[in-house]
Amino acid sequence: MDKKLLDILACPICKSTLVYDSAKQELICKADKLAFPIRDAIPVMLEDEARQLSFEETEAYR
Repeated sequence: MDKKLLDILACPICKSTLVYDSAKQELICKADKLAFPIRDAIPVMLEDEARQLSFEETEAYR
């Protein structure tokens, strides 16, 4: 994920900063507990495409 792109992207719901998970190819919103997928190097920033983080995942990103 390009560092410049990561710096300008924000959660489409709450506008908070996102965390890049390179292993899962996802952008994480800790505030909303959502993971937005990255497909073919393109972040999919749609609420309908995001998955809900489990409690364990949420704790791991703290």
